[in-house]
Amino acid sequence: MNKDQVEGKLQDIGGKIQEEAGKLVDSPEQQLKGLKNQVEGKTQEKLGDAREALDEAVRKP
Repeated sequence: MNKDQVEGKLQDIGGKIQEEAGKLVDSPEQQLKGLKNQVEGKTQEKLGDAREALDEAVRKP
């Protein structure tokens, strides 16, 4: 795993927690921020996946 994959996963999980907390306190703003963080985290994680695949492709003879 690379840095982008780890950070992306952590941001995604944090966004899920934030979204659920927003639901508990009935805060649409917090729910939306949580969803935004999830999207950003998943995007960063996918970027990390692509970088890892590229690194593997470059290493193969």
